[in-house]
Amino acid sequence: MSEVRTLLFDVGNTRLKWGLLERGRINRTGSITRSKIHDSGFASLVTRLPRRVDRVFASNVAGASFATRLSGVIGIHCGCDIHFAHCEKQAYGVTNSYRQPRRMGVDRWVALIGARSEFRGAICIVDAGTAVTIDALDRNGIHQGGQILPGLALMGRALRLDTSDISAAKRLPGDPGHGMAVFANNTDGAVQSGAVNAVCGAIERAAKVLRAEGYRIKIVLTGGDASRILKQLGDKALHRPNLVLQGLAFMVHSES
Repeated sequence: MSEVRTLLFDVGNTRLKWGLLERGRINRTGSITRSKIHDSGFASLVTRLPRRVDRVFASNVAGASFATRLSGVIGIHCGCDIHFAHCEKQAYGVTNSYRQPRRMGVDRWVALIGARSEFRGAICIVDAGTAVTIDALDRNGIHQGGQILPGLALMGRALRLDTSDISAAKRLPGDPGHGMAVFANNTDGAVQSGAVNAVCGAIERAAKVLRAEGYRIKIVLTGGDASRILKQLGDKALHRPNLVLQGLAFMVHSES
């Protein structure tokens, strides 16, 4: 009997990531910005994807229109339908705290499942993407709630749009610096350092509150800006760059 190959998609607000699940491992990972797809068409995506797959499973926060177009091109390229994850009240060892579970972003839900599949204690899951989400799971997999704040680029964009003298930063630094280096001597650097410190401060305060309440937590980071945040948090946090894909993989295995 041949091994089932599943193509996994994490469709975010800014970037689309994928990985091929085979023999219990996620391989052939890649990513593309949605702006690249918009400018160059879906051919810029499908030429990078494997063609011989048995099924396709996705987490999508890009909206129904993008999901419909993605389904069409994947159906042609891979010859199979794409199935989309959705939030539930309780599944895969995780209990959702939302009264209306479908109102939670599905990427947050799948990331919770991914973290729970690896760690059995209390977890603080941080997804540092276009928006930053901070979610808490207790040791029984019960979601304690979450926080949402603007991501690094969104903070910079808000300052650019709503002030007269702050221009768009050219790019985010790989390492915004430590110690007194967090105090920049130019406006671009000050905006970037402020954004990183705002996110780090939110994470550290969330962790402090959880620990004060008796939770012995692990902090798990994912998302496009996770590596920048990780450098500031040091050994206080673990990096799982493909946490949503990891959650999708666990969901697939659980239903096999």
